Amino acid sequence: MEHNVLHMAQEARKAARQLAAVSLEQRNAVLLAVAEGIAANKQEIMAANALDVEQATAENLAAPLLSRLKVTDRKCDRMIEGLRALAQLPDPLGHVQYAKELSPGLNLYRVACPIGVIGVIFESRPDALVQISSLCLKSGNAVLLKGGREALRTNIVLTRIIRQASESVGVPMGWCDLLQSREDVSEMLKLHELIDLIIPRGSNAFVQYIMQNSQIPVLGHAEGLCHVYVDENIDMEQAVKLAVDSKTQNLSVCNAAETMLVHRKIAAEFLPLVAEKLKEKGTELRGDARTQSLIDCLPAAEEDWQTEYLDSIISIKIVDSIDEAIDHVNHYGSHHTDSILTTDAAAAERFMTLVDSADVFWNCSTRFSDGFLFGFGAEVGIATGKIHARGPMGMEGLCTYKYRLYGSGQTLTDLNSGAISLTHKDLPLQLPGK
Repeated sequence: MEHNVLHMAQEARKAARQLAAVSLEQRNAVLLAVAEGIAANKQEIMAANALDVEQATAENLAAPLLSRLKVTDRKCDRMIEGLRALAQLPDPLGHVQYAKELSPGLNLYRVACPIGVIGVIFESRPDALVQISSLCLKSGNAVLLKGGREALRTNIVLTRIIRQASESVGVPMGWCDLLQSREDVSEMLKLHELIDLIIPRGSNAFVQYIMQNSQIPVLGHAEGLCHVYVDENIDMEQAVKLAVDSKTQNLSVCNAAETMLVHRKIAAEFLPLVAEKLKEKGTELRGDARTQSLIDCLPAAEEDWQTEYLDSIISIKIVDSIDEAIDHVNHYGSHHTDSILTTDAAAAERFMTLVDSADVFWNCSTRFSDGFLFGFGAEVGIATGKIHARGPMGMEGLCTYKYRLYGSGQTLTDLNSGAISLTHKDLPLQLPGK
């Protein structure tokens, strides 16, 4: 097994060095070929997925995870749609971020380039495999993928389709491969000389485990403990609609709201209305003492404020001020996505400035926290840290940069002697000859 994973990583490293020079047209051609492959093999994908779902059901996989695992005809169409949309986006590589004349004839450019080889460990969502691999390809990166074991059959079929599409276009083979066991992951974490970045998607505990067991840099995509704060000044009908959508539109996703904070001044009017709509959707309500005095709900414990349910449960707390709401979000939240519902622009600005999360929204559902909806084509995940990438992580998050210095015979001796001098003039954000 060690030899197998080592071989995968070596092939990925080799492919990554070539991918950096593969044209945008070729990379887009692979994306479109993968889309065609999914369309042509939809029945095979769904048949393999049916076996995965059958086994997972027999093993009593939790309902939210089972929902993530299932591949429907609609999910296949969304994968195809995402691939085609990604192919239409501009090339993230070669983008000039900074250009400066240091001295006449000595020009400096900071240029976007791939990270290299990325290892991604993700949950039981086969469509995530397609999203992650396509973003890596478009940004010139090789990728080693490890999905949840529940989705193994489906992931094997999807990986084969990706490899066949790559071969048909002539893109270097080995840029995308699939790990199949926990032992594979353990071996991958040892390969710091071949792998440039690990992206784990999962709980905070899982991300911490990966960080503690590898020398490879880790970019964590942790759980989504998202909040909706209902301010004292609201459009009542709109606020009810947004709170319900944030919780119930899809229960098994990381951008679903898990806690609702309600200002005390509107709680008596708002809570009965939103409770009725949530209960119509089958949502279990858990509230603090003041919430229990206004609506029929179960008592909320300290643990509830710390829980990502991924289920038809929401915890509710009445707060005395917007600052109390902000403190609660910053203390208990996972720095993912938090929304304020208010007609007060100053309150919205305060919330969005002081809440320490990757995504902060005003008068819209938390469910909009999504790379595809943001126009990124797809996403590797939602980064909840602050270094390198934050929020929905698309192609830009999979790029780093290098400095290119174009000279015409200059030396530091010339500079020190006064033969040449520094000018530091801004240049057009375009490489020479482009």
